[in-house]
Amino acid sequence: MLRPSLIASCLLGLLLLAAPARAASMPPWGTGESQGEDLAILLVTFSPGDDVPSWWGHGSLVVEDRRRQMSRLYNYGMFSFDEAMLARFAMGRLEFWVGQSSVGGTFRYYQAEDRDVRVQELNLTPEQRVVVAKRLAENVLPENREYLYHHYNDNCVTRLRDMIDVATGGQLREADRAPGRMTLREHTRRYTAVNAPMSVLLDFMMNDEIDRPITKWEEAFLPDELEAQVAALQVKGADGQTASLAAKSWNYYESSTRRRPPAEPPPWGPWLLALGLALGGLAVGLAVWERQRGSRVARLLLGLENAVVGLALGLPGTALFIMGLVTDHTVTYRNENLFLANPLTLLALPFGVALTWGSQKARTRLFKVWTLLAVLGVLGVVLKVLPPFDQDNWRLIALILPISLGMAGAFGLDRVLARLPRADRASAGRRDAVASLKTP
Repeated sequence: MLRPSLIASCLLGLLLLAAPARAASMPPWGTGESQGEDLAILLVTFSPGDDVPSWWGHGSLVVEDRRRQMSRLYNYGMFSFDEAMLARFAMGRLEFWVGQSSVGGTFRYYQAEDRDVRVQELNLTPEQRVVVAKRLAENVLPENREYLYHHYNDNCVTRLRDMIDVATGGQLREADRAPGRMTLREHTRRYTAVNAPMSVLLDFMMNDEIDRPITKWEEAFLPDELEAQVAALQVKGADGQTASLAAKSWNYYESSTRRRPPAEPPPWGPWLLALGLALGGLAVGLAVWERQRGSRVARLLLGLENAVVGLALGLPGTALFIMGLVTDHTVTYRNENLFLANPLTLLALPFGVALTWGSQKARTRLFKVWTLLAVLGVLGVVLKVLPPFDQDNWRLIALILPISLGMAGAFGLDRVLARLPRADRASAGRRDAVASLKTP
């Protein structure tokens, strides 16, 4: 599963704040000394930040023993940033763990980042508070703390969700059987809308695994969604009466400048289509300009466009191809975007550079490359009539297919014009225009 430092919701600066679990003493709620009546369990939601890993926001649970005036924050977003971590991430085997830290220090860290810190005290019975607190104290122990991270299914927020569900006797999951508001892809698009290029890149890398309908339970991989569900859930107490799961809610800090993620994914499809048509049309225009005018500038620009587009589309296409073959990132498997961009696209980089130097072989090779890519792109669209090809990648098609068609058309037209004498090339367009005005 793609759960990367690219899109992980939990790779935060708490590494500097969290006390190592090995060095921390067992708190009184872990040893059984704390009484349920003295405990409070708080769900804390931190709003998204500025860097890519923090776009999703973050969540933690806090345990307070109010009689002893002790508290700890439990954070399931811990990881080790080193070469080994990068290798594990590349292979789709990223390990996270739960750590503990000072509540006040953590809150001040997020305040310094100008990120909201919103708190909900959970309406749990004393017995339920003891269960949650003890499990958190046990989970942070070295032998229990690690888990295999999965961005959508097993992350720093789903772990909180699962713990709350156990405490409420499964009432959260039962309420969350209702259909979700949107797919995982749509949630991803709205949370990555702060950066259009990165949003499109992440969209490109993920297959139809995130396009199926989901439940509210699955939507709670996001901190904001879990917060809203806790606020809405009515739980039954021991006396059979219902009450809100959020007994109290307050803001420790609220940013006056930072906006919440948009409620819906941005409608970028028309803009991406316009960009694809512009780049494809530019290639055709440069090919005509070069052949009609013998322009060296046009040749340089056409070669440069091929090199840049080949790099911009070929690198992610090659990465997607490799990830789908040899890694555990299941969200990249059988990705329909390989019809649009793949290792073949990367060939436009060296051939484009060669074209700027006037290589005739580069023209022939670019024509073959882009023609094959255009055929593959059209095939990818045609195959969508079949049920297995249901990936929601229309905005990628709108961007990339016009580029491939335009590039193929440019070098195809170039080959046609190259067969004409130069004078005929310049007048061919005018003759066709005049002929079209004449009556039979």
